[in-house]
Amino acid sequence: MKVTVIHNPDAGDDTQPSGDQIVRLIREAGHKAKYFSSKDKKWKKALRKPCDIIAVAGGDGTVGRVARRLIDSRTPIAVLPMGTANNIANTIGVTGRTFEDLIEGWNTAHCMNFDAGVAKGPWGVRSFIEGFGVGLFAETMFGIENGQHAHVSRSEDPEEEISAALKVLKKQLSSYPSKDLTIRLDGQDLSGDYYMLEAMNIRYIGPNLDLVPRAQINDGLLDVVFVAKGEQTKLSQYISDRLKHKRSRVNLTVHQGRHLQVEWKSSPVHIDDKPWPEEENANWVLSNAIDIKTDPGALVFLKPR
Repeated sequence: MKVTVIHNPDAGDDTQPSGDQIVRLIREAGHKAKYFSSKDKKWKKALRKPCDIIAVAGGDGTVGRVARRLIDSRTPIAVLPMGTANNIANTIGVTGRTFEDLIEGWNTAHCMNFDAGVAKGPWGVRSFIEGFGVGLFAETMFGIENGQHAHVSRSEDPEEEISAALKVLKKQLSSYPSKDLTIRLDGQDLSGDYYMLEAMNIRYIGPNLDLVPRAQINDGLLDVVFVAKGEQTKLSQYISDRLKHKRSRVNLTVHQGRHLQVEWKSSPVHIDDKPWPEEENANWVLSNAIDIKTDPGALVFLKPR
């Protein structure tokens, strides 16, 4: 098979395979491979050339950037997880396996349809793979992105980095004010005061927050997670359990739907792992109104048997 490899050389630590090693493993498995670094702009043009598989070696950010450009292309994406959280890789079940095992499995792997989300707002239209959110989590991400919590990204150990992000989130939650959100989901009015709203396309978000354990990647539905007044203690306890490496599940309010409309005032938004809009494209408006819909089966991912 012809494989186009998109690799983030900055992902992971020194124990991760290099680009040359990844290409060698793919060729040893009997495939043809063309390599592109995600740091080189040529990777975007490479996605337009025909191939059998797009192999993405990196974390959620790299997988998301590639996937958004492949929406409706039907070219299967094979994830080689090298990131910190690896939320997408965890969702499709390709973590905890060696690259050799994953690559050998491509010959017998099955294709999984994977939904995407589409958000329309004051800053244009953006597709998302993981989720869209407003409130606590979005504001925490905004702070991390702008260097307010620089220690979060200093560690080379993924577990330490995730723990640092969880500690920041827990601290923010203790003093974060609720937001007045106007919400309609498939025509149903769900407006109220919330600490956080997350429209999830997969079960995980951010530092491996497993907010919707029963989420399905190809049911054509968004799982909309609400943290209302009185429910912040559930989220705080879940974060505490995660920091203590306890296995637990958070029982937050979740509604499913295909069409979400949200309006609020003066609060950051995130799309996947980035603030929206990004700082250089910021066009701040007093009131934000976002329209979100699902794009069923927009992507195809490979899952080795």
